[in-house]
Amino acid sequence: MGKGRLEAFSDGVIAIIITIMVLELKVPHEPTVAALLELAPIFFCYLLSFVFVGIYWNNHHHIMHMAHTVNGRILWVNLHLLFWLSLVPFVTEWMGENNFATIPVALYGVVMAMSGFAFYLLSRSLVAHLGHDSELALALGTDYKGVGSLILYILGIVLSFVNPLIGFGLYILVACMWFIPDRRIENTVTKAE
Repeated sequence: MGKGRLEAFSDGVIAIIITIMVLELKVPHEPTVAALLELAPIFFCYLLSFVFVGIYWNNHHHIMHMAHTVNGRILWVNLHLLFWLSLVPFVTEWMGENNFATIPVALYGVVMAMSGFAFYLLSRSLVAHLGHDSELALALGTDYKGVGSLILYILGIVLSFVNPLIGFGLYILVACMWFIPDRRIENTVTKAE
């Protein structure tokens, strides 16, 4: 089956996730810098989550660009990814509202790790569908970056119980690793065009 509906639905869900996150940013009741600074934790959580969701959207676009068709398994695996991404606004606000308390930071890491795992499953499902000699399979290779991200998320979750800022710092590190679109896929897409 074609991939158009999957892409359109995914784009719509991701747009709604970003909209929900920005609606959670509340305007200060006082016109002072001090009132604005009180929102700094919430804003930093929003910024990190916006970057994460943007990274997933960007990489989703790239891997779907390399697929010409999808199957039922890919539809379900994609929904699995969207489920975890749909929890991002909740954990973002909980972490920001509670000034990076241990449990919210750890749960944020769980949602990020599960989103990363879901994206890994999606990419592997696409490879299984397209074939292990497909351009996507060759571009992804062994996916050390994806596996490394999952390890950093798990480390962040565990270290959040030592110091939540360490966990948050590791989540930022993962975002920095993925901020530039995946070169393996970017290069393959560029060659194919």
